[in-house]
Amino acid sequence: MDTFQNANAEIPTQPIEVVETSGGGFWRFLVDLLETLLLSVALFLGINAITARVMVDGFSMRPTLDNGEYVLVNKMAFRSSLPEYGDIIVFHFPIDPEQDFIKRVIGLPGDEISVRNGKVILNDYSLTEPYIAAAPLYTGNWTVPEGQVFVLGDNRNNSSDSHSWGSVPMENVVGKAMVIYWPPPNWQFIKHIQIVIDTP
Repeated sequence: MDTFQNANAEIPTQPIEVVETSGGGFWRFLVDLLETLLLSVALFLGINAITARVMVDGFSMRPTLDNGEYVLVNKMAFRSSLPEYGDIIVFHFPIDPEQDFIKRVIGLPGDEISVRNGKVILNDYSLTEPYIAAAPLYTGNWTVPEGQVFVLGDNRNNSSDSHSWGSVPMENVVGKAMVIYWPPPNWQFIKHIQIVIDTP
């Protein structure tokens, strides 16, 4: 006698496994790796286009900055304007552009600068400078040329700056120092104390 299976009866099934071939997984990994590398390169180039990172080498900016500190620099700060009095800037040393210096802006184009009796005189006005380590022991007179800035270190008597080798052309200026980011205990935004005119 023939037997018939009930059409409504459940037919046992087995789950179907989808297995990627080893070759496909490897190529997916390579594509992901390439995308990550390209994104990293783009971010690196973008960050470097607008910022720089420099190490303070020496003691010329004490007490504001100290030897061995790392500083983040805004390279876009002076694209369309001059620095302001009191700005701390990073620039390529005019005598050896391979070296980067960090100093404070004291004079702008056309200014007359003199140092006498332990005071910096800007256009016949004495400056009050609470940020310096000590009063300068040297004397001199300088006129700031067009397109240049006059810079001094806060540690006036232990600084190679405009008083010894002249003003800095604006094309040498890298940017404005913004943040001390290393070592971590020293992390802080850099204060750009504006120059205060004291007396004639």
